[in-house]
Amino acid sequence: MRLLQVFSNNLRKYRNASGLSQEAFANKAGLHRTYISALECGKRSIALDNIEKIADALEIAPYLLFVDNPDDNETTIK
Repeated sequence: MRLLQVFSNNLRKYRNASGLSQEAFANKAGLHRTYISALECGKRSIALDNIEKIADALEIAPYLLFVDNPDDNETTIK
């Protein structure tokens, strides 16, 4: 699977697990809802600064956004 697809799938998975809509999540991350939507659809690339914002908003370690088929039970330390 391409890295962008892995990122997109994980972003959607972790956002849904947090119970946040795209709009609520975008506000929490300090980003625009249409940007989050484009990321989740794999239509946009992402800068490192925004990866950090997204990981912080999701309260996960940034590398988890790039792990193909991450273990849902994994304990992470930021």
